[in-house]
Amino acid sequence: MMKQPNWLLHRAYLTPDRVALIYQDQEWTFRDLAFEVDRLANRLSRASLKKGETVAILMNNHPDMVMLVHACFLLGVKIVLLNNKLTKAERLYQLEDAKAKALLTEPFYAKDHDGDLPVYTMETLPVAGQDDEKKIENDVDLNETATIMYTSGTTGRPKGVEQTFGNHFHSAVSSALNLGIREEDRWLIALPLFHISGLSALFKSVIYGMAVVLHQKFDVDEVKDSIERHHVTMISVVQTMLSRLLSRLEECPSSLRCLLLGGGPAPYTLLQESKEKGFPVFQSYGMTETCSQIVTLAPEFSMEKLGSAGKPLFGCELKIQDGERICRPFEHGEIMVKGANVMKGYLHRQEATAAAFEQGWLKTGDIGYVDEEGFLFVLDRRSDLIISGGENIYPAEIEAVLLTHPHVKEAGVTGMYHERWGEVPAAFLVADRQISESELYALCESQLAKYKWPAAFHFVDELPRNASNKLQRHRLKSKGFLDDSN
Repeated sequence: MMKQPNWLLHRAYLTPDRVALIYQDQEWTFRDLAFEVDRLANRLSRASLKKGETVAILMNNHPDMVMLVHACFLLGVKIVLLNNKLTKAERLYQLEDAKAKALLTEPFYAKDHDGDLPVYTMETLPVAGQDDEKKIENDVDLNETATIMYTSGTTGRPKGVEQTFGNHFHSAVSSALNLGIREEDRWLIALPLFHISGLSALFKSVIYGMAVVLHQKFDVDEVKDSIERHHVTMISVVQTMLSRLLSRLEECPSSLRCLLLGGGPAPYTLLQESKEKGFPVFQSYGMTETCSQIVTLAPEFSMEKLGSAGKPLFGCELKIQDGERICRPFEHGEIMVKGANVMKGYLHRQEATAAAFEQGWLKTGDIGYVDEEGFLFVLDRRSDLIISGGENIYPAEIEAVLLTHPHVKEAGVTGMYHERWGEVPAAFLVADRQISESELYALCESQLAKYKWPAAFHFVDELPRNASNKLQRHRLKSKGFLDDSN
């Protein structure tokens, strides 16, 4: 059993007066944060939350969410992070699948789940008493599950990715060994904390002793001002955020030393513009299953290897495999990764976990190649995956909803180019009578988060299938089913 001191408590002991969190005009030192978190852990304890149980958090980016995450860890409680863009039906599935004992949320969402399970907001959590005694977990077990995030599979229902304390710790350390740590570092997070790219910065904060500048959402003017006002040195971005920053800024703010770019390969033109304006963009490759980045371009190669996701972080490994064979440089194959930041497995899904690994290597399902020096180039994020504004969208999930319409006989969904979001879903339907778009949108609204709704519906006579009758989604584009210029 590998144990470490609780990260927040240890950090508050080591560097109590360093700034831990900045939100709007408020600041908390690590001492302040530990004090608030301890009080909050008392309140959670009074709500009968116990070690080993699982709770769900459904919140927007806010200091309360940061404190709830740390308070749950103090009690030894696992956390399911719910995407606030999901419908009630989608959230309910995840709550039940994870066997969540309670939901910690905001008043806006609380009424949605009233009666489903115990629901608490910061306003309704029991107030801690003077004589309360709670069992504090002063240590974390690196092998224990800390957080669970649901990721949509190419087939079936979303699966819960079990991320251990060890996964998060090694992810933070491996990143630091690549990007370095400086005393003045401040990491701006405008990505949602329910995504791994946002959440991972909270753990980096307590492990490094670094301030996080938290934004509720990405607003290009607010982020621009915040970078200058708070002397931000690092920021996590996806393609849409980077392009909006570039459109507002002619040169990189002097304090900024790293823009960590995730969420799928970026267009070469965007990387070229970043280079011309002096923005230090570090393209990376990772997923929920790898606790954020596992491959990142080192600073000294950011210009020379433009377009590459880089090499594996220290302590991590990468190979390209085609069937049983290891691919040679420039040969295309499946990206396989290994490292201490790779997930424990999928929650309650032994078969899916076994299928995801091969002799300790995680099969990503993504296609890429390495050059002669070992730099990774990602060609396709899981051939069918649509990445829209940094959100992962799986066509199978949308198709399943569309097929519940009594007059839709076949459905196929693929991504089409979109200037702002990178990609948006487009649906192709075989129907036995005319169906209005409003009917289809009403169906999507009841079952799917808005970002998953198709931007267009195309009615066709048949869908492209292979000899075994499997839908070939890639041909929806290539065979003229979809004109990407629309």
